[in-house]
Amino acid sequence: MTVEQHLDYAIRRDGAAHLTLIDPDAQAPSAASGIAEAAAKAGSSAIMIGGSVGASGDILDETLHAIRDVTELPTILFPSSACGLCKYADAVFFMSLLNSRDVNYLIGNQVAGAKAVMGYGIEPIPMAYLIVEPGGTAGWVGDAKLIPREKPELAVAYSLAGRFLGMRYTYLEAGSGASDPVPQEMIRAVKSAGCETLVVGGGIRDAETARAAARAGADIIVTGTAVEEASDMQSGIGSEIEHGRESETETQIQKTISKFVNAIKR
Repeated sequence: MTVEQHLDYAIRRDGAAHLTLIDPDAQAPSAASGIAEAAAKAGSSAIMIGGSVGASGDILDETLHAIRDVTELPTILFPSSACGLCKYADAVFFMSLLNSRDVNYLIGNQVAGAKAVMGYGIEPIPMAYLIVEPGGTAGWVGDAKLIPREKPELAVAYSLAGRFLGMRYTYLEAGSGASDPVPQEMIRAVKSAGCETLVVGGGIRDAETARAAARAGADIIVTGTAVEEASDMQSGIGSEIEHGRESETETQIQKTISKFVNAIKR
């Protein structure tokens, strides 16, 4: 079964799937493995690995190794550039930031990384990536012409363009840690326009927000910042996991993710 088939199955089974996003630059690999293990126990369908800055090189490799040591959940790269590719992942969201002003985020990085994806044997999942206000770091780094929150028709147009170009996934992103999530009206409009698989992330800090996004039409919900905020993952979790003990931090992370997973089931 491919990773895309795995996600499709989770969506059909539960109504919506949950992905836990881990930024390799945000914690040590040992802590990342604890998050991934907690996510697997809580019911996440896969682990996304990536970040707007710093998610490349040795820290990316070490994080993926650590995650794969503790869970069989699929690992999906979420790269900000070709430097965010790694041969130890199962798949990659091979995406184009369609509302970027920078040609590198539209096609340049994709060209630079295409041979690596093929050579590594990573499964590419074609995705139209759209950044919505407020956009956060992702919007700034990607030089995005942010989609206004009150203009769902623009998101629909971008999503259709991606679909017609062969992109089976559309990702509506409000930005990591955004003060406001993607509006429900926008989610509903994009899904109603025929989006095959709709991913929504950014600003989803509680179960109620996740549930609302799923009911509006999101097929996949991504959370990352909420997991980081569950507790101080910079201390405690890594050393306790290394000594074979489940930390209180890991337990809290599992509880946090479980709330999201249960909220989006239909």
